Amino acid sequence: MPGLLRGLARTALVAGTATAVSNRVSRRQAGRWAAEAAESAPPPPPPPPASGPGPGDDTIDQLRQLGELKSQGILTQEEFDEQKRRILGR
Repeated sequence: MPGLLRGLARTALVAGTATAVSNRVSRRQAGRWAAEAAESAPPPPPPPPASGPGPGDDTIDQLRQLGELKSQGILTQEEFDEQKRRILGR
């Protein structure tokens, strides 16, 4: 019986050590793969180039066109005021 217990203890010790080593190797390999993936990841795309006038320029152009329509008699004062408030967001 003592030989049997000694054999079981040795087997448990070897199995426990093998499991610990295997887990450590797996964690280290996962860390290496993560580092390689981070290095080989493509860089983020560049921001799109700014095109056309800014939002302030667009508002000014809209107000100019609105003023021209009013001066030509196409818009009434009430319509002009309403559209101006809409453009200015008030």
